[in-house]
Amino acid sequence: MFLDRTQSPDFQAIQEVRLPAVQTHYLDNGIPLHMIAVAHQPVLRLECVFNAGVWYEQVPVTSFFAMKMLAEGTRSRSSTEISEYIDRYGIFLELNSGPDRASIVFYCLTKFLPNALPLLREMLTEPTFPQKELEDLRNITLQNLRINYEKNAYLAGVLFREKLFGTNHPYGRGQRPEYVAQFTQSDVVDFYKKAILNQPFQLILAGQATENEVLLINRELGQLSVQSDGLTPSVNTTIADDNLPVLAEKPDSIQSSIRLGRRLFNRSHPDFFKMLVTNEILGGYFGSRLMKNIREEKGFTYGISSNMPSFRRDGYFLIGTDVNKENTQQTLDEIRKEIQILQTQPVPADELETVKNYMAGEFVGSLNTPFEIADRYKVILLDGMPEDFLTTYIQNIRAVTPTDIMETATLYLANEQLREVVVGGK
Repeated sequence: MFLDRTQSPDFQAIQEVRLPAVQTHYLDNGIPLHMIAVAHQPVLRLECVFNAGVWYEQVPVTSFFAMKMLAEGTRSRSSTEISEYIDRYGIFLELNSGPDRASIVFYCLTKFLPNALPLLREMLTEPTFPQKELEDLRNITLQNLRINYEKNAYLAGVLFREKLFGTNHPYGRGQRPEYVAQFTQSDVVDFYKKAILNQPFQLILAGQATENEVLLINRELGQLSVQSDGLTPSVNTTIADDNLPVLAEKPDSIQSSIRLGRRLFNRSHPDFFKMLVTNEILGGYFGSRLMKNIREEKGFTYGISSNMPSFRRDGYFLIGTDVNKENTQQTLDEIRKEIQILQTQPVPADELETVKNYMAGEFVGSLNTPFEIADRYKVILLDGMPEDFLTTYIQNIRAVTPTDIMETATLYLANEQLREVVVGGK
């Protein structure tokens, strides 16, 4: 059979997606357990999620250190013994702290869940926060920060978030070295007592799980004492915004890191999907307009992209790239030119269809494993999005029109709304 390589192969556009249902159980103490049962392989992930992120800190960086220290010693085990126990049962442990939430995550074979749960309970209720391990973690964190702050791209990201939200806002306050150097052990213990110990949390179980695993979890975690009120945010969320560009000069640097964008909104906003498609056309994928212009035509950069980070209470729009210093201003001018084209010229039908197909395929491709499915469900389970947010995701993308994109780009990407940060030089 002759294959005509000048013709694209036929394909069928994705119109909808079907996901396994979430089964929600409640432990004896009222803690919700959300289970996504997919029995492909005998593995599972159990995630314990607290409202204990940066948003709830009274002393900066204490959320990060409180979570990391949970695995550094309990009343029953030392840090070394915890590590040996984890290795013995092939458990993979993650301790995360973000702007809104903090979590303890266990990955293990389903048959080893009975061995993992007692350790999880110990970490939640009996951590000792040993001083030596805390100082070791502080020193490692400081060393990493000093290295990262020498990188233009890292510093540009820090300065950009501070520009949008302010240094005292949870979404703008990062791990600055001075914060890491100043906190005390009692600050970390105090955060743990207020944000984690006996505080409400949610459990997300994904993988090869049945009612038997629910019973095991209830036996270990359903008996914990849980307060009903939870921790309330106690931070300064005042935002002092200005439109002056930020330039952090680095005379020895041959490149500049550019960040351009603005505060926007999160997934609950009625224009979220319109802006999502607009972003994808502008810089959201490898075939985007920014890539074609600044990478392929101008040769200024290896890569440029735009995205829309979304938090529980807010979100922002960001364009980022690294270019040679001498091309900094021209790159900024070209970015603004591409935005103006989106505002004034309708996107051709074939380009829009290509982008929608790509976004639909990327969305479906992110649902290959039970763990990826659980991650997608978090926007519903933890952020309060409607129950059909995922099942109507592709429909909402396909509903966006060229007129919607022009109006959205005009409304949300006006030049005076964009904030500029450059690290390196112009």
